[in-house]
Amino acid sequence: FSSSPQEIVTGESEEESNGVNLMEFSDEILLHILSYVPCTDLVLNVRRTCRKLATLCLDKSLTHTVLLQKDYKVNRDKVKQLMRDIGKEIYQLNMAGCYWLPSSTIDHVTRCKNLVKLNLSGCHITSLRLSKMLSTLQHLRSLAIDVNPGFDASQLSSECKATLSRVSELKQTLYTPSYGVVPCCTSLEKLLLYFEILDRSREGFMLSGQLMVGESNVPHYQNLRIFYARLAPGYVNQEVVRLYLAVLSDRTPENLHAFLISAPGSFAETGATKNLLDSMARNVRLDALQLPKAWINGSGLLQHLKFNNPFYFSFSRCTLSGGHLIQRVINGGKDLKSLTSLNLSGCVHCLAPESLFRKAEDDIDSTILESLVVSCCNLRHLNLSAAHHHSSENIGNHLCQLLSRLKHLLSLALPVCSITDVAANVEKPPTATNLVPQTFGRKVRIGIQTYPRNLADQANQKIESSVFWALMGSLRFLETLEIIGSSFSSAMPRNEPAIWNSLPPCVRAQSVGDSEVAAISQLTYLQSLTLAQLPNILTGSGLINIGLQCQHLRTLSLANLGMMGKVVYTSALMDMLKHCKCLRDLRLEQPYFCAGAQFFQALSHCSSLQRLCIVSRSGTLQSDAVMSFMANCLEVIMCHMFMGESLTVCKNLQQSIVRSFQADRPALNVVIFPLLHEDLTEVIRDVPMRHLDEITLFKSRVAEEPPNLWW
Repeated sequence: FSSSPQEIVTGESEEESNGVNLMEFSDEILLHILSYVPCTDLVLNVRRTCRKLATLCLDKSLTHTVLLQKDYKVNRDKVKQLMRDIGKEIYQLNMAGCYWLPSSTIDHVTRCKNLVKLNLSGCHITSLRLSKMLSTLQHLRSLAIDVNPGFDASQLSSECKATLSRVSELKQTLYTPSYGVVPCCTSLEKLLLYFEILDRSREGFMLSGQLMVGESNVPHYQNLRIFYARLAPGYVNQEVVRLYLAVLSDRTPENLHAFLISAPGSFAETGATKNLLDSMARNVRLDALQLPKAWINGSGLLQHLKFNNPFYFSFSRCTLSGGHLIQRVINGGKDLKSLTSLNLSGCVHCLAPESLFRKAEDDIDSTILESLVVSCCNLRHLNLSAAHHHSSENIGNHLCQLLSRLKHLLSLALPVCSITDVAANVEKPPTATNLVPQTFGRKVRIGIQTYPRNLADQANQKIESSVFWALMGSLRFLETLEIIGSSFSSAMPRNEPAIWNSLPPCVRAQSVGDSEVAAISQLTYLQSLTLAQLPNILTGSGLINIGLQCQHLRTLSLANLGMMGKVVYTSALMDMLKHCKCLRDLRLEQPYFCAGAQFFQALSHCSSLQRLCIVSRSGTLQSDAVMSFMANCLEVIMCHMFMGESLTVCKNLQQSIVRSFQADRPALNVVIFPLLHEDLTEVIRDVPMRHLDEITLFKSRVAEEPPNLWW
């Protein structure tokens, strides 16, 4: 829908001169085209152009569900007008992450009398406003909100509580110790909890995980089918989630089929949680499971849990061995076609028969991976990152060769050392064949040789014969790919000072570089790409191939490529960016990166770019180039730069950007700050959760949550 409405209905367009008029298309085709236009544009602009579009833009298929969560141009007045025009026609409204809208905007949601699903995560809302709004939404069944400091459940009216009593799906993000509205939701079937409570207040006081007086009402879990809790780092988050779990340990819901707790670091098992797990083992059959590593490691829990038709497993950072994985989870290699998402990130022994006497760097057991691939043949999301998965020399048993059988994969995360072509890295003893010229370390057949005509042909032969090249060729429909060094850690962790030094890459990863990156260009439908700690990047030439071939690429994250003391791929990156017309999110993490005029000129070709994050220890930037870039790229609403510049330079640039562009970009969020400054964590806490979670902080996102956990 690239043409403006005026161009469609007035004047002689190019289509009309060729005998084709868009308005002559059938209503079904036009409705499909209009479905790609933001609802605010449809209702406030497009429908005013002609009678036919006026009717189509108000079709139920376009107004039933309104998505504002990434409509960064929407403001309070547009929301007000939208609700006034079609409020009664809206049944599902998603305003998640609309952090820039004032809290008074929520008042206009009351016009949506027929709302069934409402997502206000990331929106500013007080207890009183929430009460007033929910009092009018009698049909509401699904709700997502934030619980911020100052929330007071006693301010909720009886009408509000009546609405909450009918809500069956609740997503609640907690920034303060509280039950929120959970005790009022007596019909809960799905409960998603995100714990983002900091251990210290802004004033430096330690916070307590004890709930405030008056919030001791018991949550109602009797109808619960899905329980999900994700904890940010911090002791208080662990304290509060235990209070939510206490009720579950007393009586486990009979219909519970998904139990998921994502907790970083150490989250110790207690008597109450052990009772809960024992009760689950006796009374329920699960379809999805994720537990803190301390609850699984060294226990026989998996031996006793029963599964029905599981679709999601996460054993992230557990010491689970491959033998236990096959015997206890995959039932000895039996059919598990229902499993679509599997997260084994940081599970260092998951492809080995046992973990007792094994080193993390030892070769994997290919028979375990083969059993996994055969049993879980319908996997769509697989995460094997943050571990050393080294293949042996046995022909046909390389990890990449086995994974190539998973034809339904949509997202995949692998450690860098797992994609190494073993034959190219194994040092062979001198033989007669060593007298024959070799093609960059490939095995040479004895007998009549075929010689490449030039060095380019030699390189192409190596690339196209590698196991990783073959893997990329077999996964044609892959949309998300992460290749992350097994020892990589971001310089910018969540609640801690920046990391000065990083661990060296795995020895097996030393040969992974430009040719492997070039192989990724075969993924025609690739939308998201993460590359971290690829030590053998010499020029970055493979990035150009990706820019040319992967025209659907929307998210790109590059970190610590090539040598650490010098950025060797800047020129190739700039050439790549000139072709990335669909790129929306770019994250770069590289020491000594120079964000200068040439870089920002190249980046300006990314006309769809919305979010930019650069993390660079000792990195430099040119303020004039940044300002020019912001002026040219009108869609950019997030600019985060953590570099080596002084605090004064950073503050001045940040203020200049805000002063120049905030008025025209209501969602603009700018953070420019020295990476190694002691106040970095205080600055980070003010970043909207949407940006912090999706781009600013580095993490593996493949199979991080069950698919379609929330809409």
